[in-house]
Order: sequence, then C-alpha cells, then structure tokens
Amino acid sequence: MTANRLKRVFERGRNIMSSYVMLFLLLLDIYSSCAIAYLSSPHVGQETPYTAQQSPVMTSPVALTSSSAAPAVTDDDLSVCPSGGQCSRLPADCIICSFHHNCSYGRPANFTCRAKAGVHCVSDQGRPQQNFSLTLDCRFCWQLDPSQYSCTNTDNCMTVSCPRRRYNASCKALDHVHCLGKREFQKRLFCNWTGGYKWSTALALSVTLGGFGADRFYLGQWREGLGKLFSFGGLGIWTLIDVLLIAVGYVGPADGSLYI
Repeated sequence: MTANRLKRVFERGRNIMSSYVMLFLLLLDIYSSCAIAYLSSPHVGQETPYTAQQSPVMTSPVALTSSSAAPAVTDDDLSVCPSGGQCSRLPADCIICSFHHNCSYGRPANFTCRAKAGVHCVSDQGRPQQNFSLTLDCRFCWQLDPSQYSCTNTDNCMTVSCPRRRYNASCKALDHVHCLGKREFQKRLFCNWTGGYKWSTALALSVTLGGFGADRFYLGQWREGLGKLFSFGGLGIWTLIDVLLIAVGYVGPADGSLYI
C-alpha cells in the first residue's frame, strides 16, 4: 500500500514537473522567436546612422543654393511673421539664408540672412535692417533632435508586435527651429498610439479572473476569451501563461494600440 502511494505521488510530481518544463519551453520559444525576428528584420527605410569624420563638410546643393530675391510671404505667413521685431528672432519660415560650403556638421556656423518681402525687422539696437547674421548648428532638418520637429501619427499599424512596426510619417521642423534643407521631410517612426486600454487593468483581470477569460475579453480578443472560458483557463496553464505575457507586455489590445 505504501509503495503504491509513493508511486502515485512520484507520478503526480513528474506530471507537474513536465507541465512546468513545457511552460518554460513555450515561453523560451516565444522570446527566442521574437528576438530572431527582430534581428533578422531588414528595417527598411531607417535613417542611415551618421559616421563621424575628421571634419565633415555639408556639400548638399540644397545647403549651397540661395535665392537671389527674397520670396514674398503669403497671407498665412504674415500671421506668424511679425514686423517690427528683431530680425534674429523671426521664425525660420520668415527669413531666407545663404548657406556656405565650409559648414561642418554639428558645429555652430554663421550665415547671412534676410527677411522675406513684406516682413520688416530691426537690429538689436532697434534700427531697420535688411541683412543680418544668424548663428545656428550646421545640420539638415531631418537630422534634428525629435523634440525640434513634429510628425503625423497613425492608428493603422500594430504597436504590440515583434519586431516593432514602423510607419512613414510626414514631419516638419518647429517654427522657431532653424536648419538646413527642406523643413518638411519623411521619417520612419515606430507605431506609437493608444486606444485607452490600461496595462494595470489587464494584468489585474488576468491574475484574478484570467481563468474565465476576463483579460482577453477586456483586450478585445473575444475568441481567445471564449477559449479560456470554456477550458477553465486551459486548466490553469493558459491562465499562468497569459499572466506572464501580459506582465511583460507581449499580449496587448486587439486593435494593436499601446497600453496607457
């Protein structure tokens, strides 16, 4: 009798150990496939990293060319181009500058600028001025810090995916930021939007009512929720897996948005 009981205890322990081993292997497979997919992704459209040189020089035709006559501002520009103020404080859309070739990337440089036709400005001493000198860092607009430009957002891409998804965004340098080249440019950005789902709520539902599929129902994943409901959370194994996957952020809202 004792031997049979020990045998049953041993078999039960072996079954529990096998379940934990399978769970560990499943999680290991998920994370490994995620890492492999990210490392093997081509990352098409990413910006080419800048390679530091001894003295990099801006030689783009955009940076070297200046108009012989200052273009007139439109009615929309007049609302952001105040007349009578200091020339050096005018927004970038209100002036035109002559960029020279001896401009080293990332270093301050002096450029000769003038206000566009229809905009009148003064010097630091309050005297009317046409041409003035402006000091700014030598870099193109698409090389600016993210805090110095704004981009369009989209809700048509998955934010919770591996590897992370990107989208083509139309960006523009802020009005007070001066830079070389076109002020409007394209960038490949990571999907970054939210549908209002809270990570803390999803995790709490997964821990407390995960066996009934409440976490999946909350995230909008109805088929998975019904599967967990009628299988009693996969006899507990599915529930435990979902707790771990939601905790690390691998399982997210069905609409592909970010948690808040």
